[in-house]
Amino acid sequence: MNDDALRNLFNRLTKQILGLIAKTDDPVAHRATAVALLHHKVPGVSWTGFYFLRGEDLVVEAYQGPVACLVLERHMGVCWAGVDRNETLVVEDVEAFPGHIACDSRSRSEVVVPVRDAGGRVIGILDVDSFHPGQFTEIHREGYESIIRLLEGNWQTEPTTDRRREKRSRT
Repeated sequence: MNDDALRNLFNRLTKQILGLIAKTDDPVAHRATAVALLHHKVPGVSWTGFYFLRGEDLVVEAYQGPVACLVLERHMGVCWAGVDRNETLVVEDVEAFPGHIACDSRSRSEVVVPVRDAGGRVIGILDVDSFHPGQFTEIHREGYESIIRLLEGNWQTEPTTDRRREKRSRT
């Protein structure tokens, strides 16, 4: 896919996600919907999902693809590097990345995008893998970052909050 086609794809996906998530304010539903759409529409991906900080751990959440590592070894691998550095990482060859965690030994490249709360603190990461080395480009980075900013902008509370539970505990 050429650069213009990829940019157009991410623009269409952003609009499609915006329309789909308008049906609920539930951040978990937003993430599950975004992951499903991204995984099935972006060519060349093998795994698409979120990991969120739960206490000191980075724990898998909504995802599409082969079974994932449930909890990532602390401060190791690409996902934790994205969290610790508070920046998007595009890794052309995961086998050359220090401390890479191989949840799927077939993975060859990866992009991770930090997810932040309203205060700007990293609370999770979007993780996208491919079986192909060098699969992800600057255009992928920009597209995934744009979608994460869209999702963050639609979350009224921290994504780990369960509003129904909050309402029940107040009554």
